[in-house]
Amino acid sequence: MTPEQPRHLAEALRRRGWLVSAWPWRALVYLVSTVPVSGVIAVGLLVIIGPLLAALNAVWLHGRPPELPLLVFLAVGSVSLLALAPLVSFPVAVVERWRLGLVDGRPLPRSPWPGLAARYRTAAGWREVAYLFWLGGFVPVAYWVLLLVVLLDLGMITSPWLAGDAEPVVIWRPIETTGEAVPYAVVGVLLLPVLCYAAGLLAALQAAVARWALAWPVDAAALREVARSRTRLVGVYEAERRRIERDLHDGAQPRLTSLTLQLGLARLDVPEDSPAARPLAVAHDQARGLMVMLRQLVHGIRPQSLTDLGLAGAVRELADAATVAVVVRTDVDGELPELVETTAYFVVSEALGNVARHAGATRAEVRLTRTGGDLVVEVSDDGRGGADPARGTGLTGLADRVAAADGRLLLSSPPGGPTLVRVELPCRP
Repeated sequence: MTPEQPRHLAEALRRRGWLVSAWPWRALVYLVSTVPVSGVIAVGLLVIIGPLLAALNAVWLHGRPPELPLLVFLAVGSVSLLALAPLVSFPVAVVERWRLGLVDGRPLPRSPWPGLAARYRTAAGWREVAYLFWLGGFVPVAYWVLLLVVLLDLGMITSPWLAGDAEPVVIWRPIETTGEAVPYAVVGVLLLPVLCYAAGLLAALQAAVARWALAWPVDAAALREVARSRTRLVGVYEAERRRIERDLHDGAQPRLTSLTLQLGLARLDVPEDSPAARPLAVAHDQARGLMVMLRQLVHGIRPQSLTDLGLAGAVRELADAATVAVVVRTDVDGELPELVETTAYFVVSEALGNVARHAGATRAEVRLTRTGGDLVVEVSDDGRGGADPARGTGLTGLADRVAAADGRLLLSSPPGGPTLVRVELPCRP
């Protein structure tokens, strides 16, 4: 089986063969393309922060308070910086979301203009501002350190060719001959893979911060619980189950029992060597099998694939039958209660059905994990988003089923996507 390709740089760094893959080059492009963006932001910040640091240094070293014009400049500059930062951070965030695709294949939501007021009063807007300051403050310092280390390593590698010049080469100490420079060159060559990993780690750190700051729709604040009344829904569920049980028990089951009895009597009257004996036996066996199926329906619908393959296998079967590419990730050990398995199966089935019908997605992902005493089911897609329980019965019906299992359903689906459906089901025996 071909191993699944990593979707982001941090995952790729943990794989063997990272150095001979395309990921180091993607990390390099990401780092290099950061330089103009971060440089422009850093220059803008230095216009205000530079004089402020100079004034603080004067107070610290000489105990001399800054002059009034400088105080006015700093006050006006600081207020202007805070006022303009939410506006400037928006186009920067758009560019950064696009650049993040160089090292992270996981989809990020598109970022339509939320309105002027929303830029100042939402946590998402101020997280983008924090990322703006991080990009113009910490990133240039980290890049300068990495650049100095790279230049030092290049100096060590080229020292044998430079040692014969009139001036000695200075690495850790003056080097005057080629023989003295060779060990430094060998160490420099051996350090090249280490520098590649260091650059990859820096790019992965920057990408992780960018994803945290810019993936604002998919966070705890955006996950809203689908409204439902547990008492009402459980009561409706039980009433509907009893109605189906009564209809099957009083209507279909007696007729099927009578049909099975008549077929059994007919088998007794037909000789075994008769051409009709075998078809009649097959019909009799099918009728008895149908009676067993009806009894299962009376006590609750359970797909046969769950019984044969278990939850993970049944979900993979759903993924194979989906009209979009679906990746299934499971980390479920041990047995699960039957109600939990059945509920989780129908959650995935309904969610993938919604992806195919409404999302306009190209790929989806299903994750099954055990967290504490709960089974957590997550279905995400890279579609257009905008799912709203108020506009249809699909999500509310799904919430009804989850509530009947004493679980809860949470939804994140901002306009532009992505959509995340998360279901938490308690696994009490």
